[in-house]
Amino acid sequence: MDEDSRYEAVRSRDGRFDGAFFFAVETTGIYCRPSCPAVTPRRRNVRFYPTAAAAQRSGFRACRRCRPDAVPGSAEWNVRADVVGRAMRLIADGVVDREGVAGLAARLGYSARQVQRQLTAELGAGPVALARAQRAHTARVLLQTTEMAVTEIAFAAGFASVRQFNQTVREVYAATPTEVRAAAPRGGARRATAGTGIPLRLAHRGPYQAAAVLDQLAREAVPGIEEVTGRPGARTYRRTLRLPYGTGIAAVAERPRAPRTGTGRHPGGWLDARLHLTDPRDLTTAVQRLRRLFDLDADPYAIDERLCADPRLAPLVAARPGLRAPGAVDPLEPAARALLGPAGCGRLVQECGKRLDTPNGTLTHLFPEPAALAEAGAAPAPLAALSAALADGALRLDPGADRGDARRELRALPGMDPATAAVIRARALGDPDVLPPGVRAPDAWRPWRTYAVQHLYVAGESPR
Repeated sequence: MDEDSRYEAVRSRDGRFDGAFFFAVETTGIYCRPSCPAVTPRRRNVRFYPTAAAAQRSGFRACRRCRPDAVPGSAEWNVRADVVGRAMRLIADGVVDREGVAGLAARLGYSARQVQRQLTAELGAGPVALARAQRAHTARVLLQTTEMAVTEIAFAAGFASVRQFNQTVREVYAATPTEVRAAAPRGGARRATAGTGIPLRLAHRGPYQAAAVLDQLAREAVPGIEEVTGRPGARTYRRTLRLPYGTGIAAVAERPRAPRTGTGRHPGGWLDARLHLTDPRDLTTAVQRLRRLFDLDADPYAIDERLCADPRLAPLVAARPGLRAPGAVDPLEPAARALLGPAGCGRLVQECGKRLDTPNGTLTHLFPEPAALAEAGAAPAPLAALSAALADGALRLDPGADRGDARRELRALPGMDPATAAVIRARALGDPDVLPPGVRAPDAWRPWRTYAVQHLYVAGESPR
């Protein structure tokens, strides 16, 4: 989009572009999402930025009305397989907070200087600024949804010091941490108390077929680590999470009709979630893993527009606009399900998975780590080979993995069949253009063949 097209999107408050770009108003010093309901500023006063971090770096603060820091992630970073897309996925997963820019660069296979240069050139902000913007959003969520002390929130959000935390919050929100906490939205469960977890709204753009996603997660639920409870239309998905600093239990509620946000065209909505973490520093990583599992950063407009042009898919897209392709929180899980089924995975979890210190109902274990599966001898040969490759670093399936390298390495694993490799690529890597063996597809389905196959699967026209 050129800047005139972006301004038209702002003028029409088009929610399709929330997260795709941000606009800032020079006369007010504020930056917003495109669907912000405030009076549209004059064109000459507007500047555009590809990321919230770039707007913050230029001295603009976040709008308190539209909360631009809370928009869904740009769908571009999901689709792109280049170094910038991979870097954005890793930064969202908290790699810079945990490992620094040097750790990010090492995962990408570039020097820190090259990563800094490429991100700054394309996004207007380097990895430190991008991570800082994410820390500020995490801090706001904790301030407004928990009773944690401000000092605890500073370190939980990833800041190196309370002074850095205070300075960043003032710059981004033009308010002190205490003022940000006092400005929490009224109504409902405003604060998390001991034992209730952290309440969250996981934003998405456009329509969202929650029933189809919950149906699939219920069919695939592995005993001991997952469960789906409640009646259709009001179900809750719960699961355990293995995280960098500890463990977590996540609960995500189904909404038959997603709530609308803002007044813009094609508004999105959100899924209500609640996180119980043994270490609050894992909040950012846990949120991103849930977003990948529920495919919340997809662009349903681009996907549906391409697929509905095909006569075979058009009625399926019309019946289920905004259908998502669920991902995974652990790269081993989709492979294990494909090879063993949910019941077989449940037995594997009981045998090799780590038991929670405090089980929560039917949730008793974490899914086994790669090293545990590689050493136990309980997994079938393809899964054991995959576990060994992940454990020794020969294969990477994290958010920043090179999809081309991963595809070649999966094919080279002993006993790995093409169908299981396709499942791993689609679910663990979030590759939007995977075509399983045996499915015939025209080139017109590219680059959304994963979603085309998902439509066929949900409609019962294609095997899993």
